[in-house]
Amino acid sequence: MSKSVIIVDDHLLFGQSLKGLVNSFQQFEVIDVFKNGQELVNYFKANNKRPDLVLLDVRMPVLSGIETMAWLKENFPEQKVLALTMEDDEFTILSMINNGCRGYLLKDIDPEEFLYALDTIVESGYYFTGEPERIKLHKTNTKATKDITAREMHFIKLACTEMTYKEVAELMNLSPKTIDGYRESLFGKLNLKSRVGLVLFAFKHRLVSV
Repeated sequence: MSKSVIIVDDHLLFGQSLKGLVNSFQQFEVIDVFKNGQELVNYFKANNKRPDLVLLDVRMPVLSGIETMAWLKENFPEQKVLALTMEDDEFTILSMINNGCRGYLLKDIDPEEFLYALDTIVESGYYFTGEPERIKLHKTNTKATKDITAREMHFIKLACTEMTYKEVAELMNLSPKTIDGYRESLFGKLNLKSRVGLVLFAFKHRLVSV
């Protein structure tokens, strides 16, 4: 049985092209394409069929991706959403994730990786663009999480907010250099490369909750 997908993107040509690509995958079917987040909200308010996955643009008129995610978090927190973006902006992505988004896709993604992303979100809940993060996010790594110290865990919880590393250092009464050490230590232990990867790992393995 095909998994249902809704696309939300204000660029009509891109949205329709993406619909064609998704429909070319045997296990997925696009049930609707909307121009902005408000149209998606209206769809949910009308008690229509909930999709297995929403592909949501970040920057849109009327209701942005972040505003749409905030509404979904309050009303349909279990809805799986994958962000679509042209910009790899860390704090924008962190805002999306903290509102319940399960990961993000760059719009120039390879079709094979795109299909992998759809499968990963549906099967295991989270997806991150790039290697080796996607391997770690797809499989639970119990040993790695056990190696995290109490101070590193405190750092992770703060890193999962939208605070800057400088603000995290001030709150933990530590120097920025010490915070950099925690970050690099965790990247090494968990085989990650970025803050977004760390945050998604933390949510995936329930080290923190959305």
